[in-house]
Amino acid sequence: MPVSRSSGVRTNAIGCFLQEESGRFSPDRLLKVLREAGILPDDPRIAETVAQLDGIRPVLPDAERSLLTVEEFTAATRHNRGIIERAACGGLAVPDFPALVGDLRRIYQEVRADQGGAVATYIPQLARVDPDQFAISVCTVDGQRFSIGDADVNFCLQSVSKTVSYCLTLEEHGTDTVHRHVGREPSGQGFNELTFNKAGLPHNPMINAGAIMSCALIRRGLAAADRFDYVADTWKRLAGGRGVGFNNSVYLSERNTADRNFALGYSMRERGAFPPGTDLLTTLEFYFQCCSIEVDAQQLAVAAASLANAGVCPLTEDPVFSAQTVRHCLSLMSSCGMYDFSGEFAFTIGLPAKSGVSGALMLVVPQLMGIAIWSPRLDSHGNSVRGIEVCRRLVECYNVHTYDLLTGVGAEAGKRDPRLKRHQSATEGIVGLCFAASRGDLNEVRRLAACNVPLDAADYDGRTALHLAAAEGHRDTVEFLLSRGVDPRPVDRWGGTPLDDANRSGHQELARLLDEAGAADAHGSSRAP
Repeated sequence: MPVSRSSGVRTNAIGCFLQEESGRFSPDRLLKVLREAGILPDDPRIAETVAQLDGIRPVLPDAERSLLTVEEFTAATRHNRGIIERAACGGLAVPDFPALVGDLRRIYQEVRADQGGAVATYIPQLARVDPDQFAISVCTVDGQRFSIGDADVNFCLQSVSKTVSYCLTLEEHGTDTVHRHVGREPSGQGFNELTFNKAGLPHNPMINAGAIMSCALIRRGLAAADRFDYVADTWKRLAGGRGVGFNNSVYLSERNTADRNFALGYSMRERGAFPPGTDLLTTLEFYFQCCSIEVDAQQLAVAAASLANAGVCPLTEDPVFSAQTVRHCLSLMSSCGMYDFSGEFAFTIGLPAKSGVSGALMLVVPQLMGIAIWSPRLDSHGNSVRGIEVCRRLVECYNVHTYDLLTGVGAEAGKRDPRLKRHQSATEGIVGLCFAASRGDLNEVRRLAACNVPLDAADYDGRTALHLAAAEGHRDTVEFLLSRGVDPRPVDRWGGTPLDDANRSGHQELARLLDEAGAADAHGSSRAP
């Protein structure tokens, strides 16, 4: 049944919801396609469509209850058609979302067997948490979501709260003012060490002393209750509008065992680090309260996705933070977010992250997605054992390490690019590769290699990147292709090899290079002079 473009949903998107035999449209299929793409029924961006479908279906005759006319379907999807079209056409941040879901399911099953580490005991209430609980949740910058495990169980933010506290200080006071009171260098010490930089300031906002300083800067003129509501409301906005909780028993437990944090506070006051007029005890209470805010893994993943999306919540399009604020926060998460394991984490994982002694770990893949992992057993650094392992396995699967695309390491390791469509035409990559090779654009060749475009692939004439680079005399490109194990002896549809092209075009040095690489073996008559 033909559907015009004026019907509210484009033809190429609407076709997957059409029941060809009846000429009607299936709302169940619509919701299934959206769910497979990661757009869940509780997504506020499709709330009107879901409400319309719920309102239409009960009044339909039983025989037709599951199908809609084009007019009914158009009316139901009119206000949400943008996200529906993109989901149906594979136009979201992770086009092959089912593949990502499959990998996360596999990783979850593999990692859950790890019983290493132990729950935090220095805060008595945390010691009582079931150590076997485990959750992974992901949200992309387009709001595609998936969760597995104990993703709806609440846990305290603990040190993960430091990220938002720092962002709030930047939004309120600006970078220069904030960093007159707190540094921005890794400490190389434990998160609660009684140590300061040469200026007598906390080393950075991601350790206890720095987070206490952030709390001293947030909304100084408000009453204590209003300051806490302000922070909690910010977490709510980042998490897509779902209210966050507060664990009073953890708060009381932490406050009663906070000798080290009190010592940090008094040491900073002695050094004159706090802004004038700071009430130390009120500030410490505020800090304990922020650490005791509760979320679940689903909320934390959406909050992480908001940071990945330059401060804009992907579910509500609420600009919670400015892009500059998020840039500063992610920079410090990259260098300081994983306690005294931060350097190793940056080396092996290469992504901004923040952990907490509750077992929470928030991972940010800028411009792509946020990931939350929760598992209470901690290693000697205070990081979740399973959380670290999940991060390792994700980076083994996907080229999301900050420098994978730059160096081509992702391609060498056989990593996949989650940004590519499931059935994205190989021709696009091959054409781009051949064009880049013909121009000698080695950076683009490297980028395509990192995206897993096969470097020895041929176009419809059997011409490979090596043929074209040799024909145009681009030695560095030829050397790169050969170093990546590309066959030096491919034959095009006319029987020509890269060595033939080099000879024909007068590139004698290249011809010798190809000859040494074994190119002549495929074409005995072709020899460099």
